[in-house]
Amino acid sequence: MIRSLAAASATALLFSAVALFCAAPLAAQPKADPDWPCPQRKTPEIDLAQVWNGPDPASVGKWTDDQDAAALAVKLSSRRTPAKEFAPLLDGFVKEAGAEADKGLLRVMAGVYEIINDQRTKLMHGIERYARGQQRLADRIRDEADELSKVRSSITAPETPESRKLDEQLHWDTRIFDERAKSLTYVCETPVLLEQRAFDIGQQIQARLKVKG
Repeated sequence: MIRSLAAASATALLFSAVALFCAAPLAAQPKADPDWPCPQRKTPEIDLAQVWNGPDPASVGKWTDDQDAAALAVKLSSRRTPAKEFAPLLDGFVKEAGAEADKGLLRVMAGVYEIINDQRTKLMHGIERYARGQQRLADRIRDEADELSKVRSSITAPETPESRKLDEQLHWDTRIFDERAKSLTYVCETPVLLEQRAFDIGQQIQARLKVKG
């Protein structure tokens, strides 16, 4: 009997944790996208003005037409490239470009902005899929908790094979939910880190422009 009550208490606590987690994002953004679980406000794309206040990058033509600028834009945008490499990469580019450095740098900025925006969009779609998966798992946990409660209320023995199976499944699903919830904190930070990366690269590019605005 004691074991049964302890298991029931643990189940109730786990179920409450799931309910609180699910309610928090919805409370934060009651009229926003219900699939967006992050505390940061959802914005479809990075506003160029947030990361750049120099000359219009589009004024020098398509960045994809400049192979050197495009290659550098791809490298700078890649999260595999550490921030400490921004300066030497840009300095090398400016040296090679010579008199055309400003135009080249603007094309690099145009490329960085487009590539990072695309990365961010794909990431945000992934976060939304992640959130929908969590919601489905939360719904399943609720159903399992309800079923377990019904089974326990209908039996006289402390435990049965059926109640043990339901209890184990409930604990397993709740454990998965909890681990995914912890990971969500990191996942939600990634769009912000991408915005910061675009801003940092923009600042480095602006510092190397001869014509500032």
